[in-house]
Amino acid sequence: MRLSVLKTLAFATAVSLCLGVSGLAWAQPPAAPAPRVLKMQSTWPAGSPLQENSKLFGERVDKLTGGALKIETMAGGQVVPPFEVLDAINKKVLDGGQGVTYYWQGKNSAATLFASTPAGPFGMDHMDFLGWMYEGGGMEMYWDWYQNTIKMNVVAFPIMPASPQAFGWFKRPIKDLKDFKGMKCRQTGIVAEIFQRMGMSPVNMPGGEIAAAAQRGVIDCVEWVAPVDDLKMGLPQIFKYYYMPGLHEPSVVAELIINADVWKSLPAQQQEAIRSAATETYVRWWVRWQKLNADALDEMRTKFGTQVLRTPPEILTAFLKAWDEMAVEESAKNPVFKKVYDSQREYASKVVPAKRFMQPPYSFAANHYWPQEKAKPAAKAAKPAAPAKK
Repeated sequence: MRLSVLKTLAFATAVSLCLGVSGLAWAQPPAAPAPRVLKMQSTWPAGSPLQENSKLFGERVDKLTGGALKIETMAGGQVVPPFEVLDAINKKVLDGGQGVTYYWQGKNSAATLFASTPAGPFGMDHMDFLGWMYEGGGMEMYWDWYQNTIKMNVVAFPIMPASPQAFGWFKRPIKDLKDFKGMKCRQTGIVAEIFQRMGMSPVNMPGGEIAAAAQRGVIDCVEWVAPVDDLKMGLPQIFKYYYMPGLHEPSVVAELIINADVWKSLPAQQQEAIRSAATETYVRWWVRWQKLNADALDEMRTKFGTQVLRTPPEILTAFLKAWDEMAVEESAKNPVFKKVYDSQREYASKVVPAKRFMQPPYSFAANHYWPQEKAKPAAKAAKPAAPAKK
């Protein structure tokens, strides 16, 4: 009896083991969760190098999250018109996107300050401005401005230092303020208001409309971005004279915008991946863009005969003075503008004078290793031939 029981138990155990092994063989591993996709549209034209910034950001987020979070990057106009991107993100028509805060100038004048325009502010360069953002309290003001001042349900991060930007393109040379008074020139944001005070007739339009407007004669001069972007837009084929530098956007910084509810729904690790990707994109895109600009400037000169000229100092000084006056007026009218502007002034008052002593002028070593060609003196008129002696 005992032997029979043992045989029965052994048989049952063997059957159970067989069934277990069979079940393991047929079991499928749990499927990996599908990646989350955020739809983001920029304000930039599809063919612009600015759009490459969006693509680089998407690539870095993909890798930093191991493919768990993906960014669908779209150019301006694919879902909404470029200047409607912010409102679309606020309403969650888009999960996020790219723009530059001075595009939202109509909502509140402090917008321009979060784009590091105009004039720095206070002479700050890209890294100074990034320092103010992350080390000087700027990010807190930035988010507060979006959420509480203009009531947009978004968060934002600096992502693209698309500068220094050129002063602009002209069909004839300019020597002083009188030369561009009354000219219809593409300008945007508060910069357009400054140039209007200086006598220009600004025309606001998104980047995708500039070349066609210039060809039709709707505008007399153009400010877009910098050599590589301007070359791709075809501006050297429309204009002959290209002036640099400009003080309207010497260190302008564009932004990544994300709907605040979308942001809160992301796991903490993915939020950190976005923060890291934005900062990395800021640096990597910028250094790549500098080389592209150098190549584009050379192509403009050699292929299209573009005359690259220095902006007359009188115009740059007049711009700074006009902006200083406007900033005082805006500070008196808008307490948020004043708060941000004063914060930037305080931060710049430390770092800008210090860097003036710490860093040699860029032109010092540049002129040593790459001397500029001196302008050749005008040829003297030939003396009339002496009358033949009789």
